[in-house]
Amino acid sequence: QVQLVESGGGLVQPGGSLRLSCAASGRIFSPYVMSWYRQAPGKTRELVASATSWGTTNYADSVKGRFTVSRDSPKNTLFLQMNSLKPEDTAVYYCKFTPLGVSGVYWGQGTQVTVSS
Repeated sequence: QVQLVESGGGLVQPGGSLRLSCAASGRIFSPYVMSWYRQAPGKTRELVASATSWGTTNYADSVKGRFTVSRDSPKNTLFLQMNSLKPEDTAVYYCKFTPLGVSGVYWGQGTQVTVSS
């Protein structure tokens, strides 16, 4: 089992920044992928960014150049630095842990990000 706890969401004005954190605990073994997803009201959940245990990253086109995903490996923590935020970034942001080669996918409880003036 893996437990994920997100933090760092909140209300920010357009153009502002936020940093999300996702602390993972439990049975964490490489290789794995940790990801940020988001879900806006009335929309399906979508991938925002991901980072692998071997060091690669991936971003949705809508956030490239504005968001940066990173990991603190010793602390099993995933971060999402969000800059130049737009109202359309408003959503609940979820952390996901996917171990490779074994069954199981784990989700955090989500953290609300609201971009509004």
